[in-house]
Amino acid sequence: MAASPRTVDLVVYPGFKAMEAVGPMSVFEYANLHLARRGQGPGYDVRIASTRLGPVQSDTLMALQATKVLSGLALADDAIIVGARDIRAAIDHDAAIIDWVRENWPRIGRLAALCSGAFFLAAAGILDGKRATTHWAVAQRLQSSYPRVVVDADAIFIREANVWTSAGVTAGMDLALAFVEADFGRQLALEVATEMVVYLKRPGGQSQFSSHLLAERTARPGMRELQGWILENLQQRMTVAILAQRARMSERHFARVFQQEVGVSAQEYIERCRFERAQQLLGDLGLPLKSVAARAGFPDDARMRRVFQKRLGITPRDYRERFATTGVLTEEPGAVTVKGS
Repeated sequence: MAASPRTVDLVVYPGFKAMEAVGPMSVFEYANLHLARRGQGPGYDVRIASTRLGPVQSDTLMALQATKVLSGLALADDAIIVGARDIRAAIDHDAAIIDWVRENWPRIGRLAALCSGAFFLAAAGILDGKRATTHWAVAQRLQSSYPRVVVDADAIFIREANVWTSAGVTAGMDLALAFVEADFGRQLALEVATEMVVYLKRPGGQSQFSSHLLAERTARPGMRELQGWILENLQQRMTVAILAQRARMSERHFARVFQQEVGVSAQEYIERCRFERAQQLLGDLGLPLKSVAARAGFPDDARMRRVFQKRLGITPRDYRERFATTGVLTEEPGAVTVKGS
């Protein structure tokens, strides 16, 4: 007898972020499509849930039709609360969602909040003492408003027991893919990611403040070009003198400009680039650690190990064992943080 699909309530309210709802919804739909191609039944039954039935306007021209009213009856296996641009207004307007979370979260298989949706969970008190993430732009506000929450603004998503939180917008798809992998295995999650032309594991690490994003945010074109050169030449020897020469600046002026433009020193940026490259390469289970270190630009695997210990508190070998896929440890119900792959 075929297993019943997992029920998923996608929780929306006026002003919700459209892309945060459509992204995970599409992941689950493609998962059903690929299961059907295998001759299997659907894996997910997704419903749009809100505090009232009918159309719910998003932050765009799109509205979603709520077919389920949030209550303590007929709770879904999974519930995903999307975020909003003006989360304060959303919380004030739909405080009933906070009450629903507070009363029902222990009985939901997986309760997830995408982006600023974490404010609903925090307001309900269920993130107290837990690590959580949200969109980088509101991370400080979440921390100051709810000081008992341990906010990690770098993570793409975090799981603490049955409570999940994710970073902004497209990170909701990362979280949904992690659900698919946990439920049906890595191969199906990879097929879905390929179909949607997204990464199952983002290259260069999954930190919101990755070296790639830092390069895109740099104002000076010449500095962006230099950052691109660093990313493409990590195996080369790099010193401030070498980089300053490429930038046609004195070492002192270069160091000051780089810090101002990028927000970190040149050496910190190089180490971050190599660390993220190593995270990506560790997804290849057949690549020896010495080869990972060399390809990432570390002088040896001992130096790579020290950097991993400093940044994550674990060794590269431990990282590989834990996060060789999307970072979901299905056999362990404790906290999981995904910052890179």
